[in-house]
Amino acid sequence: MTTALPRLANAAALNDFQKQALPKIAIRHDPKAPPYEGVTHHIMVCFDTGCHASGGGAVALELEKELAAKGLDKKVKVVRTGCHGFCEIGPLVTVYPQDLFYIRVKPEDAAEIVEKTIIGGQPLERLFYKLNENAPAVSKWKDIEFYALQNRITLRNCGHMDPGEIEEYIAGGGYQALAKALGMKSNPEALLNEVKKSGLRGRGGGGFPTGIKWELCRKAAGDKKYVVCNADEGDPGAFMDRSLLEGDPHRVLEGMLIGALVIGADEGYVYVRAEYPGAIRRLRQAISQAEQMGLYGNNILGSGWNCTIHIKEGAGAFVCGEETALLRSIEGERGIPTARPPFPAISGLWGKPTNNNNVETWANIPDIILNGGDWFASRGTEKSKGTKVFALAGKLNHTGLVEVPIGITMRKIIFDIGGGIQNGKQFKAVQIGGPSGGCLPASLLDLPVDYDSLVEAGAMMGSGGLVVVDEDTCMVDLARFFLTFTQSESCGKCTPCREGTTRMLDILNNITQGKGQKGDIELLETLARSIKQAALCGLGQTSPNPILSTLRYFRSEYEAHINDRKCPARSCSALLTFTIDKDKCLGCCACQKVCPVEAIEGDKKEPHVINQDKCIKCGSCEDVCRKAKAINRS
Repeated sequence: MTTALPRLANAAALNDFQKQALPKIAIRHDPKAPPYEGVTHHIMVCFDTGCHASGGGAVALELEKELAAKGLDKKVKVVRTGCHGFCEIGPLVTVYPQDLFYIRVKPEDAAEIVEKTIIGGQPLERLFYKLNENAPAVSKWKDIEFYALQNRITLRNCGHMDPGEIEEYIAGGGYQALAKALGMKSNPEALLNEVKKSGLRGRGGGGFPTGIKWELCRKAAGDKKYVVCNADEGDPGAFMDRSLLEGDPHRVLEGMLIGALVIGADEGYVYVRAEYPGAIRRLRQAISQAEQMGLYGNNILGSGWNCTIHIKEGAGAFVCGEETALLRSIEGERGIPTARPPFPAISGLWGKPTNNNNVETWANIPDIILNGGDWFASRGTEKSKGTKVFALAGKLNHTGLVEVPIGITMRKIIFDIGGGIQNGKQFKAVQIGGPSGGCLPASLLDLPVDYDSLVEAGAMMGSGGLVVVDEDTCMVDLARFFLTFTQSESCGKCTPCREGTTRMLDILNNITQGKGQKGDIELLETLARSIKQAALCGLGQTSPNPILSTLRYFRSEYEAHINDRKCPARSCSALLTFTIDKDKCLGCCACQKVCPVEAIEGDKKEPHVINQDKCIKCGSCEDVCRKAKAINRS
């Protein structure tokens, strides 16, 4: 970690410092770059929460231990990075200047990496990525299809720099956009026009044009204004914002400072959930370093302009992702939504004009200011510009964090980048937009992923959660799962959301338990549309989306549950019948031993039978009958 940093007096001093810092990271970009301070190799270890949880921290420590034992600790630098993206094959290690990419690295691999790659200069091929057993090994991360098809702009530093060293961020062009903005601070309208020209839309879910949002706040009357960063990220399975804050915190901070300058604010807040200690630690560190260098706080880069950003730790309530609830929480009140208008841009924090964007939105700002709005707008579609970060999860072969141009098809994301469906199963649906998003079927795989197309199809971009399910997933049960989350997270303030989601959940529970009744589908549709129209906030209004989208595309599954008392996916246990194939049964008695209600009858080495009157359909017998596969479910 940096201990002593110079204070930069102006943009010229920033340029000089960038030139001095550039050699520190040159070896990662040019294998012929001369050693900086005698360092000949960089070993980049993914230290994001995911890789750290799977052993990345232990890998880094073991590498440092081995290097010290060989007397190489001064020549080889172990760098703990943010998220590299390909979480499913972590912990990830990249070695420079050879540019070798190692996957699923264990602490016990450290000695061989040092001996063979660092000392011997040879690749460790057994740690290379392979698409499958018969595919060739790939030595460089850029050549892996998962990365090759992405367009990493917002994420370009994540996994490739030490987020705890401000020098590395500056060496890569960091804070140049802020310096440019400060040079234009007498003409903030020009900066605002670049944001409007870029076509950037809010990446937190609603997709409202960022430039227009900024303009409303800028024009609002008020002697005090605020900027806010929404890093609450309550969607299950979503980790885009956390990864950006952990892997590139200065980018987010720089974006907020530029936004504050344009809007006319001198103070702001990052609202981050307390369950993100790594992100909070990195952000505090970034603020401290930026202040020490004169890039934050008082008299930023000698411009005479001051700005302070505070960190507010949230308690983890999903509803605090809604901006009015978030603002109330910052004020110390209970985080519940308030009626709009007035909108926060007019009356937000403590009644003052406030601009709120999410982490990814702020992270796009430095590139827009530095390269221009037209540069950003060259990607994406006519109405949805730029790139979008998605968290891929579910029944995919390749899960992790990806950044793609908006307008890419769902098929490319799922099958080309995501590697297709696990275990050769059939793709069934993708749930996009978080728990308030929609479920889209195979017939829409070629749908362009942009704000308007997704809404028309019954889904939404959301913050970027993307969950893929296969043929074994019951869509009624999936809708029930997501509604269980939104119902339990409802703040309870408004009746449509509080009572309506509870009633819908009761109906879905009955349907999946074999207690569905004629008219349930029509009642679900009526309740869902009423909630969308009458709920107070966006979270309540979008909570019926999983139900409406599954009714739209998978209505036959609801009908089968109600009319036939069958689950087509053979997933809902209450609607299943377990039987034993006598021709396959080995009479091993394993199923008898685990049956909690003694429903399985039969002697040893003789075919067994399940007593249907006793069977509670728990599936324990199926779990243990893996060798013979004699248990059938229907």
